[in-house]
Amino acid sequence: MSRDDSPTAASTSAAGSIRSRIPDTREGVEAALDRIVRENRFTIAVLFPAIGAITLVGSAEGWMPDPLAFNPWFVLFGVAVMRSPLVVGVLPTLDRRAVGWIGVLIAYTYFIEHLGVRTGWPYGTFEYTISLGPMLGGVPLALPIFFIPLVMNAYLLCLLLLGGRASSGWVRLFAVIPTVVAMDVVLDPGAVAVGFWDFGGGAFYGVPLSNYAGWVLSATVAVITLDRAFDMAAIRDRLTNCEFMLDDMVSFVILWGGINLFYGNYVPAALAAAFGIGLVRTDRFDSQLLRPWG
Repeated sequence: MSRDDSPTAASTSAAGSIRSRIPDTREGVEAALDRIVRENRFTIAVLFPAIGAITLVGSAEGWMPDPLAFNPWFVLFGVAVMRSPLVVGVLPTLDRRAVGWIGVLIAYTYFIEHLGVRTGWPYGTFEYTISLGPMLGGVPLALPIFFIPLVMNAYLLCLLLLGGRASSGWVRLFAVIPTVVAMDVVLDPGAVAVGFWDFGGGAFYGVPLSNYAGWVLSATVAVITLDRAFDMAAIRDRLTNCEFMLDDMVSFVILWGGINLFYGNYVPAALAAAFGIGLVRTDRFDSQLLRPWG
């Protein structure tokens, strides 16, 4: 056996081949991530939320065995996968300023949720009744992956729907706030129905109206923060050229629309359908996602 044919040489050659395929620049990493998301849109944006809706309902109804019922790591993994199109879409627009302001928004998220759990302000008295991973002071450590994508999706959808009018900060503010609140009108009744958290009753499918007043405050903080985080021209350019950037919102429509429909929460289910129509209008709900082999 020649030296070049030795196992060591073959192993070194294989390692070198693998390293050559790993991107070594930020642009290369971003392009690779774009390709991964683009090639798996059906799995991420349709299959995962459909399975999520089935398993959450199954857990709430006692159909799932104990190791799987409301398994927090299973839930967090599914959420992380569904968030990936948004994260990958936003990634090229992130700079130090954006990271800093998103850090501020994360800090606000923990603060306002901790305050809400302790005092009932501003959302109304509530508690988490199911573990969503590690908890600190009654608040999930993974809270930002639930909150920030919700407001970011609303923000991006409004940029698309508003067109040139989105150049005005006041227009963005007064458009995004009701959109965020409307998304929570879909989310909270479904989450209460499956038992994620509990308000102890409320006028709107078990959710008190004070909750939505609290979301006006949080949406306002979020919009102001996002306006300062991102270069508007860059984020709008990326949004225009990245067809999967709102696929996380497609997942939202399927997951929470389906759960609300199952439990007879017809107003939230209809509002989820309205968001689906908005995505169709912006050419972001690709019908091919529902026919991956067509």
